[in-house]
Amino acid sequence: MQNFIQNLRYDLSASIVVFFVALPLCLGIALVSGVPLFSGIISGIIGGVVVGAVSRSPLGVSGPATGLAVIVFGYVATLGSFENFLVAVFLAGIIQIIMGMMRLGYYFPSSVIKGMLAGIGVIIIIKQIPHALGYNTGMARDFEEFLDEGALITLQKTVNNFTPAAIIISIISMSLLLSWESLAKKYKTFSVIPGPLAVVIVGIFASNFMELAGHQIVQILVAENFSEFFSQFYLPNFDQLKNPQIYAMAMVIAIIASLETLLCVEATDKLDSLKRITPTNRELKAQGLGNIISGLIGGLPITQVIVRSSANITFGARSKSSAILHGFLLLISAIAIPNLLNMIPLSSLACILIMVGYKLAKPSLINEMRKLGFEQFLPFFVTIAGIVIFDLLKGVMFGMAISVLFILYNNFRNALSREHIEDKEGKNHEHVIRLAEEVSFLNKGAILQTLADIPENSMVIIDGSKSKFIDYDVVEIIQNFRVQAKSKNISLTVKGVNLKKI
Repeated sequence: MQNFIQNLRYDLSASIVVFFVALPLCLGIALVSGVPLFSGIISGIIGGVVVGAVSRSPLGVSGPATGLAVIVFGYVATLGSFENFLVAVFLAGIIQIIMGMMRLGYYFPSSVIKGMLAGIGVIIIIKQIPHALGYNTGMARDFEEFLDEGALITLQKTVNNFTPAAIIISIISMSLLLSWESLAKKYKTFSVIPGPLAVVIVGIFASNFMELAGHQIVQILVAENFSEFFSQFYLPNFDQLKNPQIYAMAMVIAIIASLETLLCVEATDKLDSLKRITPTNRELKAQGLGNIISGLIGGLPITQVIVRSSANITFGARSKSSAILHGFLLLISAIAIPNLLNMIPLSSLACILIMVGYKLAKPSLINEMRKLGFEQFLPFFVTIAGIVIFDLLKGVMFGMAISVLFILYNNFRNALSREHIEDKEGKNHEHVIRLAEEVSFLNKGAILQTLADIPENSMVIIDGSKSKFIDYDVVEIIQNFRVQAKSKNISLTVKGVNLKKI
């Protein structure tokens, strides 16, 4: 309690900033997910209040997951309704709690992780273009159908359907976002206000002077009483428990949400000036509880998120009280100022999300991965291409497959080292073959070829003393070579390999 009071003035000021960062992102992520905008607010509240209270992450902030927005969009369409999809969120929460109880770790190649985030960034940008340009049906799905018809037809249709007022707001919003960081460095006043909040404020003023259609601004129910307010909460359709698809979807959501959370935890702990360590298994349980509740009352999947967490750290938070307070501020805003929220243009939110997408897939990242070499760049590129062309799960699977192929190739190439020693007269030949730490059946070809190349009348030492694992097939090859060596007058010495099990 004493620490809470001591840290309150720091945590309260940081929570206000995080609230202003989170509010447009909650609405924007719901927008790109194709679900009711209030669902983003719900998950933001749960991420702050519930996950913040249970988690032991001192500075991490949770909320609706940017990385899952693309999956949500597809799954809602596949299942036919948001209520059906909520069952998958509920089940994903249960899976995450089980993962935390089992103390499971996740090992994904860095190249695939970066490719996944970059691919998500590209998809977010694509899906926000219609809203940024005021496409007058307001549906990203229709815009994607246009893309399939060819460039000329697309250009003709989109020119006829874009809204000039929305484009003007987008230009103003994007200009603010691009210049805000440099302004904040020059003038302290600008550093107090987060860029996304400035965009929302300017967007509200601009929308009051321009005619925007109803679907081009935020639409949240203005509740006259508590009954109307709670009517915005959706309940899951548990009849979907009979649908086998729902379990596969829940597993995908749980894995991606856990991966995004663990990545954020690692990054947040590195930013913490006190270098506190977040217990990851406890974090998985906290996120699981959050997703269970989110699925039960109509929220989006929740993860710990780096944008809000880094803002929390930057503006001086000392403890997790900041995350909890920001959740309460979201709740108060949803109850007290829905009329103000309903003035926010979707084009302003779209620009905020386009910048989020750009930061995930910025060109400097691509150049960085290229410099790391082919083995890092190819899985990275394949993951992005797979996500953009197919979907997130297939993209990650393709990237993982490429990474595994490189592992197998390196394992095959590094099965052994060979040293050839001759005496001064060049008559006696000694060949020292040192086996790697892990020698599997995949190395059979390399070992067979090496042994076959050894000439007659040689001295051979096969050294497996540093090997932690030698496959039965490899032991069999060495045993067979011991028999062959006698006919070639080869003197063979074997170290560290148990030939008795043949």
